[in-house]
Amino acid sequence: MFAIAALNPIAISFGPFNVRWYGIIIATAVLLAVWLAMREVHRQGLNEDLVYNLILGAIPIAIVSARLYYVVFRWNYYASHPGEIIAIWDGGIAIYGALLGAGLFIWWFCRRHQMSLWQVFDIAAPTVVMAQGIGRWGNFMNQEAYGAITSHSFLAHLHLPAVIMQQMLIDGAYRQPTFLYESLWDLLGFVLLLTMRHSNHLFKRGEIFLTYVMWYAYGRFFTEGMRTDSLMLGPLRVSQVLSVVLCVGALVVLIYRRRADQNLQWYDVENAKGDN
Repeated sequence: MFAIAALNPIAISFGPFNVRWYGIIIATAVLLAVWLAMREVHRQGLNEDLVYNLILGAIPIAIVSARLYYVVFRWNYYASHPGEIIAIWDGGIAIYGALLGAGLFIWWFCRRHQMSLWQVFDIAAPTVVMAQGIGRWGNFMNQEAYGAITSHSFLAHLHLPAVIMQQMLIDGAYRQPTFLYESLWDLLGFVLLLTMRHSNHLFKRGEIFLTYVMWYAYGRFFTEGMRTDSLMLGPLRVSQVLSVVLCVGALVVLIYRRRADQNLQWYDVENAKGDN
């Protein structure tokens, strides 16, 4: 048995400038998500120019907030290495930071332009979780977001392709492919949410988004517990704490809306326009 080199995280080099697979994969996931979301926007008859403006504002805010979130919880390191704060191409973004930043912007934008917030969230939710699932493969290329030390036999028992097992050989030891567990969970969530969105009179406006929050937070709680590079707040893993808050909070909101507002619109595939 012989060792196989890890995959090169750099896709293209132009002199001193490197284009990393991490950035290519993330960008591809975002573009695919935007394309799929805009198809649904068109189907539901929303103002496409207005939604494009929303997207053009939400994406950079998501990137900045994702990086700030990561830097804040790694401040002991970045305080001594301030020049690396902007080095987003090397990895180091937090999806929860992106979701919180973009979510606040979408809330503000919808209020300002009198758009249905729940409708926008329902359109975005399936494509966002799909992008998250694809984006985890950027972590794969960077050999990050992995779990504890394991054995080659354990990975082989999972029937993983050789390329994944070789990439999980990090610092002389095989690692749990937690990036893969989360990617598969996210892509399964994408299928679930699309199925919900195409089911007549089973779900009410906003419940696709709330299901997304619960689905992602539930899965992230467990994958985060397996990782060795978690952002910490004292003895607590930040993402696990936030996952519990979001999962429980989304469930409470879903139940409350069902009980408190009998006029909530059922999701209708043929007539998807919603209220606030």
